[in-house]
Amino acid sequence: MTLVTRKSDVRRCAFTLIELILVMALLVVITSLAAPTMARFIRGRALDTEARRLVSFMHAAQSRAVSEGAPMILWVDEKSGTFGVTAEVSGQTGDPKAEMLAVDSTLALAVQHTGGGSPTLFNNLPAIRFLADGTVDEDSPQALKLTDSDGFSRVLTETGLRTGYEVSAP
Repeated sequence: MTLVTRKSDVRRCAFTLIELILVMALLVVITSLAAPTMARFIRGRALDTEARRLVSFMHAAQSRAVSEGAPMILWVDEKSGTFGVTAEVSGQTGDPKAEMLAVDSTLALAVQHTGGGSPTLFNNLPAIRFLADGTVDEDSPQALKLTDSDGFSRVLTETGLRTGYEVSAP
């Protein structure tokens, strides 16, 4: 009699195949609903991170212009997705402190110049010119746009007093 009781106890504690299939089906449904949201979240984080990195690079160029008392050029190569900073110094062949970075390979970088004057150029590339007083030259581009492969974007726009750039809604 005790042997039968033990078998029935084991059956009551175990899962049936149908219960396991139902649980697996629920997990598949939940995962399929959550996956697109997670993908958008990760994509948005990459875009935001790159925009913040570019703004930080701009702040570094602006600080260098003020501390060295000489204009700094932040050039942008839209085709290769690179950007860099170099000093605008006449009479010297190069800048030993020049830096160059590249945007994430999944992003595109575009310069938006809406001003009436001729845009600031450095080696035939659009450029932002930070003056020694910490302001942005009036012929510099008004915005830089980062766009990912799905068309989502972040825009870095010039502040109203031309004291730098900030991330704004597209």
